[in-house]
Amino acid sequence: MKQNIHNIERIARVALGIGLLSLAFIGPENKWFFLAVIPIITGVVGWCPLYTVLGINTCSLGKKKSA
Repeated sequence: MKQNIHNIERIARVALGIGLLSLAFIGPENKWFFLAVIPIITGVVGWCPLYTVLGINTCSLGKKKSA
């Protein structure tokens, strides 16, 4: 598994996942907070299977190509 998520996006995914996970404790009672596991895992690992299928790689964003 090659990393395909930029570091800034990884931080955003983990923060979003933690925010969604907090709904289990302070929000309405439902099971949708379990979806928070997906952005947390992809953010920690740095690899998104959906990005692989779609051919997206955000790791190279902001990097200049050397000539």
